[in-house]
Amino acid sequence: MSGNKFGSLFQLTTFGESHGEAIGGIIDGCPSGIELDMKAIQLDLDRRKPGQSAIVTQRKEPDEVKFLSGVFQGKTTGVPIGFAIFNTNQKSRDYDHIKDQYRPSHADKVYDEKYGFRDFRGGGRSSARETASRVVAGAIAKQFLSDVKFTAYVSSVGEINLDKPYQELDFDYIEKNPVRCADPEKAVEMENYIKQIRKEGDTVGGIITCVIQNVPVGLGEPVFDKLHAELGKAMLSINAVKGFEYGSGFEGSKNKGSDHNDLYNSDGTTKTNRSGGIQGGISNGMDIYFNVAFKPVATIMQSQKTINNKGETVNMRGKGRHDPCVVPRAVPIIEAMAALVLADFTLLNRTIKK
Repeated sequence: MSGNKFGSLFQLTTFGESHGEAIGGIIDGCPSGIELDMKAIQLDLDRRKPGQSAIVTQRKEPDEVKFLSGVFQGKTTGVPIGFAIFNTNQKSRDYDHIKDQYRPSHADKVYDEKYGFRDFRGGGRSSARETASRVVAGAIAKQFLSDVKFTAYVSSVGEINLDKPYQELDFDYIEKNPVRCADPEKAVEMENYIKQIRKEGDTVGGIITCVIQNVPVGLGEPVFDKLHAELGKAMLSINAVKGFEYGSGFEGSKNKGSDHNDLYNSDGTTKTNRSGGIQGGISNGMDIYFNVAFKPVATIMQSQKTINNKGETVNMRGKGRHDPCVVPRAVPIIEAMAALVLADFTLLNRTIKK
């Protein structure tokens, strides 16, 4: 199996399965001498881990990261950083009923057809549990980019939308509610709706907005390696993501050029930021902001018709511990992938300047 590596210079390779011994990764290309705040790394993992509230999967995993190489006396040494997160609360028997069946909208069938063998325990390698490794690497990338601020929050759950622009929101409120919404009233509404969906044995999707501030000018290239193209690739590599838009996004397609253009101030900034901080594939120093859409979690606690590996129609009902809505736990994953992209482009810029 290929496709387990992300990045050009600041590279992350991940390993492990949802119900295996451990998941983890190797970070290659991280500069030496970065003093790591281990509590900050663990905090990001805690924001992603299961069992943290009543509206997420109740699988209980401490998700404590153990560094195996590349860190000495609290600082990066410049050699590959190896780390592992050991699985402690597997209930593989919850998946015995699907060993010969294919869950609708999961990777089960295509995985079986591509590789001829499938780890059916929680999806194996295709499980979203793999993203915990991304969060570790992203937390280190954030500390490498110490002047850049990454803030993601839930801006939509189902039909409940947070319509305020990010400039009017209180980012300090994001971690004060289980949905990770930046508005108190909408947060309560979203939380109650997710609880209702869970009682129905169903799931719901949502949208996460990410804002990146204090980004230097010049990250990204004008042709294939556009900054927004790499951000899009990073976000679309996350489980359950169905869409990515930055700046004015799809709404911008409804404007005239005379209304949409970002006119310059005398200091080189722009009066508006419909470009989303990126012009011609290159960061312009303004805030980068984008939206990431997540589908409803595919496993539902309701009976559905599906097929087995013999092509026969069978009935299936979801079992085990699953998120009724994935977006609250996906917030730190979005930040992590954004940080990995910017860390990679920062190193690429250094090689160009040399």
